[in-house]
Amino acid sequence: MSDEIELISDGDGLAVIGDRAAVERFLGSAGVPSRDLGLAHVKSALSASAGVAQAGSEVAANASQWVKLTKESARAMKLDDMMKGATPGSVRAIVMKNGKTSKILEIVKSSPGQLLSNPAVLAGAAGIMAQLAMQQSMDEIADYLAVIDKKVDDILRAQRDAVLANMIGVDLVLGEAMTVREHTGRVSEVTWSKVQANAATLASTQAYALRQLDALAGKLENESKLGGVAELSKQAEATVQEWLAVVAHCFKLQDATAVLELDRVLDASPDELDKHRIGLRAAREQRLDLIARNTAQLLDRIAAASGIANAQVLLHPSVAPGVVRANNKVAGQIVDFRGSLGLEDGQRALEARRWLEAAGDTKDKVLGTSADGVEAAKRLGTGALSRARRMTGKVAGGIADRAMRGLDEPK
Repeated sequence: MSDEIELISDGDGLAVIGDRAAVERFLGSAGVPSRDLGLAHVKSALSASAGVAQAGSEVAANASQWVKLTKESARAMKLDDMMKGATPGSVRAIVMKNGKTSKILEIVKSSPGQLLSNPAVLAGAAGIMAQLAMQQSMDEIADYLAVIDKKVDDILRAQRDAVLANMIGVDLVLGEAMTVREHTGRVSEVTWSKVQANAATLASTQAYALRQLDALAGKLENESKLGGVAELSKQAEATVQEWLAVVAHCFKLQDATAVLELDRVLDASPDELDKHRIGLRAAREQRLDLIARNTAQLLDRIAAASGIANAQVLLHPSVAPGVVRANNKVAGQIVDFRGSLGLEDGQRALEARRWLEAAGDTKDKVLGTSADGVEAAKRLGTGALSRARRMTGKVAGGIADRAMRGLDEPK
């Protein structure tokens, strides 16, 4: 029995490979959840390649588990920054013996090792790790969709737009392909032929949903009258979560397509697997950046609209509170959506919620004022906006600036 284990990380997850007892001791001492890495799939792909029979046997002789890398799990496993690759998309490996680091290897270089010394095994392991990270994300998005509406499938299917009907068709085809993959352990040419044209459909559907959110943000930005803000707030409350669900659903299906694509490349062109993995990762980051920009902009506009309503609460006591409540609800939905895609860290989400609570507090206090209500409203509103100004990040700055302008403008 060997006490040596090998760790491989791509920044999203950590593969722990070695003797089963050693792997179990390492993960057990850290107390982190893990799932089977499934290196047997790499072994089957390697068996068809010349000169890697020994590597295949090494794969078979080792246990392998995958752990999602978070600040908490890295701290629990005492990895700190060791697992960050030197270049974007690169993979770093560590050989540990008796609980201590004995080697740190950058996979993009040619370095001696044991299991880690075979480029085909490393590329295969990194490819599977990318798949597991995306499957973990798919699970988290599925949980988000289940929480926001247990009948989300009914919501999507009720949409009459042809572009959404096409997305639902892609969902069914991908579900079938994933089922076949689970039963066969691979993605055949026949299976891939059924799904390879789906990327354009998912991209157009996601773009369509983001355009709906962007259009709403634009309308909110251009509206300064409370009546118009109230109407747009009602529209946002009724539709934003549905469009967020469409975006999340598309992202989940795009990850499923990428999982199948990596399997197909491993099966058909294993030498290209690592470059393909890096390319898919870059494309995924671009999609996330686009979604992040659109939803941050909408969150900015929603909060600014709440500032306008707070500033006019005494003049329109029957309208303004409803605007604030609707906007608080929508902003919370956006924060939750961003969290499901890993776009919102805990601190930023907390700051956004504090702003929303401050806006609600301002409204309640203003409604309780008497003869000096107008001055009190402005004083309280300015206090809430001062708190908003202390928030960090791009969205917070936009919220405070726009809301302050709403207070300063003549009514």
